[in-house]
Amino acid sequence: MPATGPSVLIVHSSAALRQQIAEALRTASPFEAYYSTDQLPQARQLLEQHDIDVILCELELQPAGATDLLRQLSQEDELRDIPMIVLTRNNQVEKKIELLELGAGDYVVLPFDIGELVARVKVQLKMKTTQDNLKRSNRLLLNLSSTDSLTRLYNRRMLIRTLNKEFDRSLRSHTSLSLLMLDIDFFKRINDSFGHLNGDHVLVTVAGLLRKHLRPYDVATRYGGEEFALVLPDTDGDQARLVAERLRQAVEQQTWPGEMCTIQITVSIGIASIPAADINNIDELLQRADDALYQAKEQGRNRVCHHQSAQNAATAS
Repeated sequence: MPATGPSVLIVHSSAALRQQIAEALRTASPFEAYYSTDQLPQARQLLEQHDIDVILCELELQPAGATDLLRQLSQEDELRDIPMIVLTRNNQVEKKIELLELGAGDYVVLPFDIGELVARVKVQLKMKTTQDNLKRSNRLLLNLSSTDSLTRLYNRRMLIRTLNKEFDRSLRSHTSLSLLMLDIDFFKRINDSFGHLNGDHVLVTVAGLLRKHLRPYDVATRYGGEEFALVLPDTDGDQARLVAERLRQAVEQQTWPGEMCTIQITVSIGIASIPAADINNIDELLQRADDALYQAKEQGRNRVCHHQSAQNAATAS
């Protein structure tokens, strides 16, 4: 079973020294799992296979040692924050400065006092734990700030962020991008007739249908109220119409529990896609999709309209 607590990786050419360090750390008990090797390639494999919290690495390890490992880790987002204590017999100030500038967490010159080494390891582990907790808190805050609390879809803030990124990518790579604006028809009647709890149930159910029928890299957001905005990368207008029609049918065919069992809930969907001569930024993309949604509403609801061919709106089957 994988370790659930902190782990340490010891990389040194001396098996006796690796064992001495591991035994001292086991006595102090800061770690649950201990890994060691005398080869840098094996160290890289262990780093990829396990969640390592602290690395102790020999500077003079041949053919590549701590300097090479520091450079490699600095280029990888998932590994660059693992603190490394460099073990060496080189006590030159210039070398210490070089390693610290490369990202080493600490520098221990051999021969060393084992108690001091354990203390230094504990300091690095504490810093790593604090850093990991901060990252988790930041991810939680980001998730809370970008997610709609009812539907658990992304919110409007995330929509704008996603549109900016995908719009720029579409322009650079000359690929298509489509935006769907989806609105639940006569939603106010649902709230008035069945209450807001049932209205919330409808919103949550529609959100679930969106997740079910979209691709993993499509982005579904709650735009506001009963309106949803869907970002479809690498999707032209014809492909977007097929997706929209599939979503429209899924909602139309959905059955509802309790007192709502006799009603049929439908949605209207507007589509805008790029490249298009009249769309030069995300504001225009949003406006064209919203215009197409308005056309779908005006033409009877429960249908799909595209801003470039709104007069040929698809009639619901």
